Amino acid sequence: MSDDAKVYFWSLRQKFVDSDDDIPEQAQQVMYYSLAIGHHVGMIDCLKTELVCPLEKYQAWIDLLPEGEAKRKMQGLLTFGEININSEHTHMLALAFDPIAKSDDPLFSEWSQTLINLLGEIVIEPAIYLIVKRKP
Repeated sequence: MSDDAKVYFWSLRQKFVDSDDDIPEQAQQVMYYSLAIGHHVGMIDCLKTELVCPLEKYQAWIDLLPEGEAKRKMQGLLTFGEININSEHTHMLALAFDPIAKSDDPLFSEWSQTLINLLGEIVIEPAIYLIVKRKP
């Protein structure tokens, strides 16, 4: 593990189509339909950085989670280098991070509260999701 490796939490809040082509009306309808059902068709993701933490601290933070699905989800970053958090994960993760948000550790408490706030935004607008990625 690199000493300067970091974990980035990005939110995807909007997208736009990157195309210089004139798209015929019928094809536009197909494209818009594809976008509506969540397919990435020539999309540029507009990512907003929400949280950045050192990889070693991320590991210590995740170690505080109780055994179970939430911990497995967050440990996926260590295994795969990237995870996505969407509306299916909000309740599970919020419950798991709530005790840490109320803990005496100011750093982990702040990170947990930030994540819980982001999860709340996803509940309100399910099209938002988080990309969590490890970078060297």
